[in-house]
Parts: sequence; structure tokens; C-alpha cells
Amino acid sequence: MDCHVAEQGNARTLTGLAQQLLEKAPDHMLLAGHSMGARIVLEAVRLAPERIHGVALMDTGYLPRLAGEAGAQEERNRMALLEVAQTQGVLAMAKVWAQGMVHPDRLSDNALMDDILHMFAQKSAHDFERQIHALLNRPDASSVLQALKVPTVMVCGQQDAWSPPAQHVAMQQLSPHSSLDLIADAGHMAPMEQPQAVAKALRAWLQKCLPKI
Repeated sequence: MDCHVAEQGNARTLTGLAQQLLEKAPDHMLLAGHSMGARIVLEAVRLAPERIHGVALMDTGYLPRLAGEAGAQEERNRMALLEVAQTQGVLAMAKVWAQGMVHPDRLSDNALMDDILHMFAQKSAHDFERQIHALLNRPDASSVLQALKVPTVMVCGQQDAWSPPAQHVAMQQLSPHSSLDLIADAGHMAPMEQPQAVAKALRAWLQKCLPKI
């Protein structure tokens, strides 16, 4: 497979980020995304379904921000992290964020945690602010999942407390051509916590996609 890692764009909406991805992407492709990246994948499918022949969605969600107090609480939580990033630096924010994003046993895995923190440290507080704006104003992707007619896999860490397995079960039920792989002993950062297990799930998905491309 000819694999490319797309750099996230600088738009302030998921739709804008998906448009930037599509502008640089080949005419036909398979798309895989993790967390916010998977939401960008869903928006790309909404915009250009004829160009995308397989979809992998990892540790993510599909619903818009909840109305009322629940949605307001999400905004407060995200803005509190942004304040830390702006006043203390992205690395300080990442140290707080990462505590609930991996399997509890992984918190003592210094190499893994250093890799996660290093990944965050490559971005600025301004980058983080754009991402928060996009996520707080995320669209409902239910109709995108329902319309998918290409091989689709949902991959989720069994201990993902941020985008839990139940959320992926709901996504699978909406998507008629999807399968679900739960990754044992992994939280939200399953691709980094259990890379071999995630790669196995993606290879199985690719085998389903090959006859379609």
C-alpha cells in the first residue's frame, strides 16, 4: 500500500480541515483516522464519498456536542486545558490531558508517556485552540455512517474512557458495512499503546478493501 500521513490543516472547523485534506489527497483513497482525525475522515466522506473506498475510525465519536449543561461542561473542561496550554505551555497541558487517555497500567510506562508528550509538544497553544473550536462545533456524523457503503472498521481500546467501546458499538450499528475491533489493555491512545494489535486490525480491514480498489 502507498501510505501517507496527512498533516492536519489550519482550519477552525472539521469541514474546513476535511476540505484541506481533500485538496492534497489523491483522487481515490482509503482513509484511516484516530480521535479527532477520524472525525475529519467522516467529514471527508461527507464531502467526497466517491473518492473514498474504505474507512477506518479509531477511538473516536460521531455525535455533536450535547445541548444544555452537559455541553457547557464539555466546553469548560476543554477551555480549562486551553488555559493551561496558553499560560504554562502545551507540554504542561499534555501532562494533565494524558492522565485519563491511556490504560491505567500505562501511566508508569515512561517511554510511552514520553512519546505521547513529545507528540503534543510539536504543536502550539494556537494549534490547540483551533482544534478545540473545531471539536466544540463538530457536526452530527450519524448520516455519514448510515450512508457508508465501503469496507469500514471501528477500532477502540477496551479501556478507552474518552471515546468508550459503547460509542463504537453505536457507530457500528449505524454503519451497514462495518466491523468492530476492541483492543485489549488499551485506552484512548490504542495505536500507541498496542500498535501491533491495532496494525493487525488495520491489515484485516485493508484485505477487505483490496477487491474494491
